[in-house]
Amino acid sequence: MKPADVAALAAVLAGVGAYLLLSSYSEGGVQGTGSAVRWKDRLTQRSKVWLVQAGLAETTPGGFIAALCASGLAGAIGGYLIFDAAAPAIAAGFLAGGFPLASYRRRRVERMDVARQAWPAMLEEIRMRAGSMGQSIPQALFEAGRTSPDGWRQAFALAEREWLLTTDFAATTSVLKQGLADPTADAVCETLLVAHELGGSDVDRRLADLIQDRISDLQARKEAASKQAGVRFARRFVLLVPLGMALAGLSIGSGRAAYSSPGGQVAVIVALLAVGVCWAWSGRLLRVESPPRVFR
Repeated sequence: MKPADVAALAAVLAGVGAYLLLSSYSEGGVQGTGSAVRWKDRLTQRSKVWLVQAGLAETTPGGFIAALCASGLAGAIGGYLIFDAAAPAIAAGFLAGGFPLASYRRRRVERMDVARQAWPAMLEEIRMRAGSMGQSIPQALFEAGRTSPDGWRQAFALAEREWLLTTDFAATTSVLKQGLADPTADAVCETLLVAHELGGSDVDRRLADLIQDRISDLQARKEAASKQAGVRFARRFVLLVPLGMALAGLSIGSGRAAYSSPGGQVAVIVALLAVGVCWAWSGRLLRVESPPRVFR
């Protein structure tokens, strides 16, 4: 390994270590004031909600950052082994650092898709139990929660425990909203909370309207997903084709030496940046916006 390459990799590792030390120090001791604290609180809250929606409620933002750094370091090492140069290795490390983010985001999308498919049946069960069967609204909610998707049952169990300890339905729905981190859950909890506190006979009608709204949204999303099939197929080639061509170039003549030349390093960096841009752009084409959470 050349001295310049060693120095470049050491600089990258030192930067990552300094960032982790500074972030842990600021979390443990020094506290900012004013808008800096509010900005940090909002960022922390958003990251926690994002991880909950991905089914990673037990993962901390610090652990998530550590996963990004580990993936980036592995990508940098792999890039150096392939290209035998520091600059392309650093670029490969930055590109690989986004893999955990893409993986967690995919888990989040899949988990929210499962939630959208489960809500109409759960709402119908709540409506039936609170109406035809004459159960109280909290009891109907908890009974429906026992048939919810696996990732949600812990949130319903914690909410039921809160209800048994305090009989405060507002605090119970707050626990449930925090555990589910889902826009539909927010609307359902607020609807049931108002019905529980004010009473009235229109809760059946309101739940029926909410069920119809969720079914319409689910059908629209299924139609959008079917139209995206071609983009999803093409997106896989954004990573597979350049990687295959890079590996094939190693076995052709002096391909490895060409990668380590100044011109080769520039070409590799431009190619890696193009791959990252194409991957992000195609991801935006596949994105179907979710309704905002308005009752947090």
